[in-house]
Amino acid sequence: MAKTDWKSKAKKLKKKLVQLKAEMELRVQDAAATVVATLAPAHPKAAKPKAGIKVSPLAPKGGFPKLPAIAGAEFAAVEAGVKYKNRKDVMLVRLAPGTSIAGVFTKSSTRAACVHDCQAKLAMKAPEGAGAAIIVNSGNSNAFTGALGQQSVDAVTGSVAEALGIPSARVFSSSTGVIGEPLPHKRITAVIDDLVAGLQNDAVDMAAQAIMTTDTFPKGSAATVQGEGGTIHISGIAKGSGMIAPDMATMLVYIFTDAKIAPAALQRMLSRNVDSTFNAITVDSDTSTSDALLLCATGQSPAAALKGAYAKTFETALHGVMLDLAKQVTRDGEGATKLVEIQITGAATPNDAHLAAMAIANSPLVKTAIAGEDANWGRVVMAIGKSGAQADRDKLSIRFGDLVVAENGWRSPGYSEESTAAYMKNQELVIGVDMGLGKAAKTVWTCDLTHGYIDINADYRS
Repeated sequence: MAKTDWKSKAKKLKKKLVQLKAEMELRVQDAAATVVATLAPAHPKAAKPKAGIKVSPLAPKGGFPKLPAIAGAEFAAVEAGVKYKNRKDVMLVRLAPGTSIAGVFTKSSTRAACVHDCQAKLAMKAPEGAGAAIIVNSGNSNAFTGALGQQSVDAVTGSVAEALGIPSARVFSSSTGVIGEPLPHKRITAVIDDLVAGLQNDAVDMAAQAIMTTDTFPKGSAATVQGEGGTIHISGIAKGSGMIAPDMATMLVYIFTDAKIAPAALQRMLSRNVDSTFNAITVDSDTSTSDALLLCATGQSPAAALKGAYAKTFETALHGVMLDLAKQVTRDGEGATKLVEIQITGAATPNDAHLAAMAIANSPLVKTAIAGEDANWGRVVMAIGKSGAQADRDKLSIRFGDLVVAENGWRSPGYSEESTAAYMKNQELVIGVDMGLGKAAKTVWTCDLTHGYIDINADYRS
């Protein structure tokens, strides 16, 4: 063989080795990025957690709850390899003809193409008796991707519409994951037929798993209420762990019910309950480009259309599901070890109560003190002072749990460092502040800030 042939062959082998090395590194990174949380045995096909994955210490005990099946809603999830390997990363929901759909979305000025698309479709009048679908992928948010973003949305929703025989205007999509990278939508369209073939009424748990990114556990909640002439069920799933500072709803949330209710009434009900649930949590003060909440009512319950006292009972139950999911997102805050409830009372106005609560909940100094189990109430004072809310130093009172630590402008005479330090060791904490200026109140939820948050986000794109 000529010398040049040997050189050429050696060059090709060297190139092949470099490619193999790069491929192995990607596989290692994908394996490290994969997060599969503990699932209750609600579904025989649900994936089991991988060894070594650390579920949040604040995760609900007992794993994923058993959610009631919703007549008129079917679910499926598959592995498409959008980013993650060896885990389900795309889910599909098929909804019965006549399903009412309501939604709330991020107000971010850099929101993703799928958010714009959902908002535009919800603004249209739904075709009479048309079915609907939701398709969601994890691993890539399809945000800040220019014209390619809408092209990907159109390709995915169009494929679903064709496969299910429904109008493309009734196919809603969400994407979650890395920002600024084109969505490899062909990987999703390639598995549409598999998703359709796998649709099941009792597979909502697999859907909850497929939408996770840095989540350490899938999130679900349910309620059952008695309607006029029959039972009404509510089942909801959510994902969210980081980039949590809601500005409408938060992260990705999908709630399903078999109640009979018109779209406009459903939208009003959803909008009324956002501020005290999803707009009342924060992990890191960062608002996502992709946050979306869709509420779908299939109308398949034997109960009559919601009205009067039955509608109020249903709305109370819906609020409970929304709040439970919101708090689960906070419990799964990246690196979190403590869930913190901030209770503001005595504020001059509702807006002041909100400002003060969120200032405390978002303060890195407050959150790191909590992580260190340090009862540093001075940082709470600081947060109130910078919040923009009306405040009077000499009228403030602050408590940790039932322990009053500050009042009348300085440390409480009954303050006990030993008792307060012992309280700070709890996994769930309450910080109460009475502003002493009025009757407005606000409760929000947050978590501590640990080095785990840095570890997760420093390697997020790897």
